[in-house]
Amino acid sequence: MKIAVLGTGMVGRTIAGALAGLGHDVVIGTRDPQATLARTEPDMMGTAPFAEWHAANAGVDVAAFADAASDGELIVNATNGAGSLAALAAAGTPNLAGKIIMDIANPLDFSQGMPPSLNPVNTDSLGEEIQRSFPEAKVVKTLNTMTASVMVDPARVAGGDHTVFVSGDDAGAKAAVTELLKGFGHRDVIDLGDITSARGAEMVLPIWLRIWGALGTGEFNFKIAR
Repeated sequence: MKIAVLGTGMVGRTIAGALAGLGHDVVIGTRDPQATLARTEPDMMGTAPFAEWHAANAGVDVAAFADAASDGELIVNATNGAGSLAALAAAGTPNLAGKIIMDIANPLDFSQGMPPSLNPVNTDSLGEEIQRSFPEAKVVKTLNTMTASVMVDPARVAGGDHTVFVSGDDAGAKAAVTELLKGFGHRDVIDLGDITSARGAEMVLPIWLRIWGALGTGEFNFKIAR
């Protein structure tokens, strides 16, 4: 499958590399490819310059958002949640129409410091905002409740015995995303319902952040015992 991963941070890099390793034709999208490849300093999170990652993952192409989305059959939104709508707008509404947007971003709001809050929250979600903004796309919220390394290698935690969620309005899109999740090794996939259920998935983040602080690592996940 041709997959466009929007976002060049740690999450985007991890997802893109894993998808390429599974045999997918992957392009990673950024606002300005030349500027992204020219950076020599770590980003604000301490992540190594993108060019270093790309040198080790030369099979993953790099393109502007619109070019990446135009060729992609499925779009992964791995951008910073606060900038997701702008990034998808740059990708171009016609380039998203009829396609699955696998949204793994979280609407983290750092305006009041750490830990961040969520915006929107309770009565809305980033997943819903994306679906409203791009009504011809098929948005599926997933993977936002775990750290990037666990997203693509669930066996790192409890041998993979934990849970991932999907939310979305289109049953076929959720089925396609579920197959991708199983390709990563996820075994327990719970369909929460339509895109409004993304509110619940996103509201996992406050407790996730507190657990991360308590454990000192993001190498954990939630298991829904039933």
